[in-house]
Amino acid sequence: MFSKILVANRGEVAIRIIRACKEMGISTVAVHSTADRESLHVALADESVCIGGPLPSESYLDAGRIISAALITKAEAIHPGYGFLAENARFAALCKKHGIEFIGPGADVIALMGDKDLARRAMKKAGVPVIPGTGVLGSADEAKKAAEELGYPVVIKARGGGGGKGIRVVSSPDAMEQAFHTASREAQEAFGDGAVYLEKRIYPARHVEVQILADETGNTVSLFERECSIQKNNQKLVEETPSPAVSPRLRAKLIDAAVRAARAAGYLNAGTVEFLLDKDGNFYFMEMNTRLQVEHGVTEQVTGMDIVKWQIRIAAGVPLDVKQKDIRLDGHSIECRINAGGVGKVSFLHVPGGPRVRFDSALWTGCAVPPFYDALLGKLIVHAATREEAIRKMQAALCELVIDGVPNNIDDQIAILSDPRFKKGDYDTSFFA
Repeated sequence: MFSKILVANRGEVAIRIIRACKEMGISTVAVHSTADRESLHVALADESVCIGGPLPSESYLDAGRIISAALITKAEAIHPGYGFLAENARFAALCKKHGIEFIGPGADVIALMGDKDLARRAMKKAGVPVIPGTGVLGSADEAKKAAEELGYPVVIKARGGGGGKGIRVVSSPDAMEQAFHTASREAQEAFGDGAVYLEKRIYPARHVEVQILADETGNTVSLFERECSIQKNNQKLVEETPSPAVSPRLRAKLIDAAVRAARAAGYLNAGTVEFLLDKDGNFYFMEMNTRLQVEHGVTEQVTGMDIVKWQIRIAAGVPLDVKQKDIRLDGHSIECRINAGGVGKVSFLHVPGGPRVRFDSALWTGCAVPPFYDALLGKLIVHAATREEAIRKMQAALCELVIDGVPNNIDDQIAILSDPRFKKGDYDTSFFA
């Protein structure tokens, strides 16, 4: 087992990893920008290293500086969290080059699954259902021709995309030219790769993802599905497990497809296979996230398995101590992402408590929320015996949560949980349409 791990991230996910390490008796190194000098993850770590200025490009996205910090502090492994360099194949390869264990899959797997075009081909070959679509397209005219064959509406997607970037819905030939060039330009700016392809638009649909763990012995298991259909601008807001739309029979099919996908990719460590589920119960592979997911906490609540600890164990060569038949769903869990609506300083913070209520956050009274990073302030997670009880518990917890001084979406989350469509479990990605 590792004796020291560097956490190459910030905010709540850095704290989540540091806490897991402390419970495992592993020393931690925090890296931070000048803007995060007084952040909670820095205070909680055993050591800290300032790696640059406030912009991500000057610090958290600078692979060389992070590697240097690991070498200076003699860290044996790096946990990338999510975002920043978590799905960067070059960074994973750089870790290996310097004899540092990257806590995640290998660089070749990250590269394969990060290329959406190659990933689609690999999944199709493995017998995993994929959304009807094309390979990479060279021009808007090619896109128009392909769209006529697929049938409108279609979705333009970036080959190296993620986070909702480089995506455009096209409903008619007249809109294709502008949408194609806009999506390609956005993809180039975001990922350094302007290549795009088309998929048939599956709409309305539900966004359901399956958590997997895979060790070096070839043991690959699923920790069941998460429902992630409550989204705004392609960003998830509420997640729950199990999905109210997934029957035991469908769950078995999703698990089989996710495990096949992971094995086809030669996957190691924790990952998530994302599917679209149509109104007829058909599901289609969208992508595989080769990292820890923001919403991993709901899965931990219903399975009792600490995903972060297992990431660390697997990276250290420890085999999984469970088979698929040993994993059980216990109750229901819901997560609400609490996002900032702007910058500010937290003048007062009250966190709800009680049995099976969890708030993963880096906030403290008096802390500043800088303008340089994503809007996530924290993740409120509840767990109860039934979905109905979980909804009531979350409503109570949201009403108790107070974050003064920083605009936030607590009231919006209360409205979502109170919506009849959500209460019935009868919703999809068109919730905010």
